[in-house]
Amino acid sequence: MMYMGSKAKLAKHILPILQAARSGPEQFYVEPFVGGANMIDKMTGPRIGNDLHPELIAMWKALCAGWIPPSEVSRELYTAIRKNPSAFPTELVGFVGFLCSFGGKWWGGYAANTKGDNYAERGARGVLKQVPALRGVQWFNLPYSELHIPESSLVYLDPPYAGTTEYRGGFDHNQFWEWVRALVRDGHTCFISEYSAPSDFQCVL
Repeated sequence: MMYMGSKAKLAKHILPILQAARSGPEQFYVEPFVGGANMIDKMTGPRIGNDLHPELIAMWKALCAGWIPPSEVSRELYTAIRKNPSAFPTELVGFVGFLCSFGGKWWGGYAANTKGDNYAERGARGVLKQVPALRGVQWFNLPYSELHIPESSLVYLDPPYAGTTEYRGGFDHNQFWEWVRALVRDGHTCFISEYSAPSDFQCVL
């Protein structure tokens, strides 16, 4: 899925690290910031995908339940959904807000170019390709700190990067690092994607 900050192109580098750290096929794999699901769709076994965006999680749930997104979204429909999202199905709002916007940025402007590329069709094809690998994922729409993480889980965290586009509702980076430390103390194995980290975290890639 096209998504701001997507790990689709980096997944081949990150995946071996996560797989090597997994204690067994029954260990839960958890993503508190699942976003475009470009990592969780490559993991197997019990999985939890969470994100603060209700529209995004509604879209993933609907897709996994068999919903087929539109292959055509006009500029007029894009504008109508953006202005009055409550008048449309939440999964459609999620699909249009992300996959019909520039760079996969939430309502980042109607995606169009001089070549006439159909971004809705491209987006629909992409997410439908992911669906078979996402069936069985448990989806949640919670603040990351409220997510229940099963005992001794493997946790991959891809939070908003410090100094970049702000997270919906703001993001306290210091609070996030304290939360990760608590996860480790509780026996979870955690990997974080970030440009920099406090000195007590180890760079592995």
